[in-house]
Amino acid sequence: MSNTNRPLWAPWRIEYIRAEKENECFLCRMLEEDTDRDNLILFRSKTCAVVMNRFPYTSGHLMVCPQRHIADFSELTQEEDLEMCELTRRAIAALRNAMQPEGFNIGTNLGSAAGAGLKDHLHRHIVPRWVGDTNFMAVIGDRHVVPESLTTTYDILLEKF
Repeated sequence: MSNTNRPLWAPWRIEYIRAEKENECFLCRMLEEDTDRDNLILFRSKTCAVVMNRFPYTSGHLMVCPQRHIADFSELTQEEDLEMCELTRRAIAALRNAMQPEGFNIGTNLGSAAGAGLKDHLHRHIVPRWVGDTNFMAVIGDRHVVPESLTTTYDILLEKF
């Protein structure tokens, strides 16, 4: 199978899938607090933010989201739309500088049918990728090899913002 046709396996995410879900929006809760490091918020602009995914597919998995609780692109103001694009560019640049990925998966899951774990607060995933990054440990060992802690990755990426 060629590298471009390999599935992105993430069995360690079952912890997130099976976990009891918060009744409130976790992004709104985090954005209302002033503990950015604890909440893994790397950067805030006027209307949007860059947040590390607490249950990443790979190291450096980021999310860009509006600070307002909205569910769809049609609800974005022009300013929010532009800031989401600008923060996506900044996040890619920060990841390239800090982690030298060979590619990226960038996307948004709109609605439960599309796989959105948080369907009511719009967010864009930015997942750095490396050739061969899906290894045997995650597939047959039900173990995910993360090369560094989330807080270490946070500190490295924070310098890039």
